[in-house]
Amino acid sequence: MAPSTETVPLEQGVERVRSLKPWAVGVAVLSGAGVVSPAPPDTGTPRTPGPPSAGPAASRGSMAEVVPRLGGSVFLGLEPGSAVQDPAIPREFYFSRVAYTGYGRGYYGRGRSWSVDFPKADRQFLVVLKRLVNMDIYDMEHPVTLEDPGVRRFPFLYALEVGGMALTPPEIAGLRDYLLAGGFLVIDDFWGTWEWENFEAEIRRVLPEYPIVELDLEHPLFSSFYDIEEILQVPGVGRGRRGGPTWERDGYEPHVRGIFDEEGRLMVVINWNTDLGDAWEWAEDPYYPLRYSTYAYEMGVNMIVYAMSH
Repeated sequence: MAPSTETVPLEQGVERVRSLKPWAVGVAVLSGAGVVSPAPPDTGTPRTPGPPSAGPAASRGSMAEVVPRLGGSVFLGLEPGSAVQDPAIPREFYFSRVAYTGYGRGYYGRGRSWSVDFPKADRQFLVVLKRLVNMDIYDMEHPVTLEDPGVRRFPFLYALEVGGMALTPPEIAGLRDYLLAGGFLVIDDFWGTWEWENFEAEIRRVLPEYPIVELDLEHPLFSSFYDIEEILQVPGVGRGRRGGPTWERDGYEPHVRGIFDEEGRLMVVINWNTDLGDAWEWAEDPYYPLRYSTYAYEMGVNMIVYAMSH
């Protein structure tokens, strides 16, 4: 059966595919097997997804045990048979990764830390996202810089490894203007006390007047698409393949924290002591546990749906 091509509003699209797990939608796409899960029938009643252990495939350990593995070729982030998009045509959503200034040398002379998992994690996540929500999504990676005034065109930003962040004054001003104008920033993949202290010092330079608070599971972020009932610690690929430990440095407990403006709008989501990006990047690996990839994709989808609907 061919996948549905019907265009429906975002809210209806969310309800129609709410019960699908990322591995149920994405495994065939990630396998390169040319099989895409069709859209479910519209029964008029939203279905709530079960926990990661539910479903016949969840006990098998990884996506690659459910479908044939991705071949040895480089993953391009495209569904089988799809055409490469024209980058000159504007899209509704871009997965915009922040190319910030950090320690070391790397892409754009800005340090290595911003480009960890780049671009494979971005592309694989986008393949799954496109099968879940009815938005016009740009297929490929999309790095942006904070001092560029054009960054305001993109309502969602993703930054990781912020334990190595060292923002310049123009980046601080650009990020502050972006967030206070309605932007949404997701932080991921930094571990332990030292990296937290570095990130906290940097974000205080951007938003000194707004406190960082813990997000509890009752916050709408955790139910904007999937119902997330537990905050998991997602390990990097090496620790995940070995079976643990899941923590790094002294980052024993995972946290999801946030920064709100004076009107209660969530501006920044901080995933600390966890690594969603590695779980996106290695979802097809036969030795990386499915439980972590499932949670990471669910959190990623929830954060984007929340950002685009608030």
